[in-house]
Amino acid sequence: MRVLWRSRSAAESNHELIWFLVSIGSFVVSAGWLALALPWPSCPFLSITGFPCLTCGATRCAIALFHGDLLSALRWNPLVFIALCGVLVFDVYAAIVLIGRLPRLRIVDWTTTGKKVAGVITISLVALNWVYLLAHHHRY
Repeated sequence: MRVLWRSRSAAESNHELIWFLVSIGSFVVSAGWLALALPWPSCPFLSITGFPCLTCGATRCAIALFHGDLLSALRWNPLVFIALCGVLVFDVYAAIVLIGRLPRLRIVDWTTTGKKVAGVITISLVALNWVYLLAHHHRY
């Protein structure tokens, strides 16, 4: 696996633009949903089992993060908190790259071992996050 900066070729998808627009669009729809006081989504898994699912607390985490309450956001769902912070960092990167027409950050030449390690890390983080949510399920 290598990380490098390179210019986007004409045949390559403009990932920065696509995901930046998806991110901004999701934010606008979510903010509009809450501004219109529409009902919050409910978790069918929580309703049926009484235990939180992998993403329980994500809405509350996002709202707390939006209000700048980082500690509450982290407490609601640590993995979603990290993901939302990652999206924020990506959006800043994408805006800079798009406005400045700069080379793009790319990860290339993934090895089979690298893919397996990334998969194990991802599954481990999801499992640890779920253990955390289950340990704090009284909040839901």
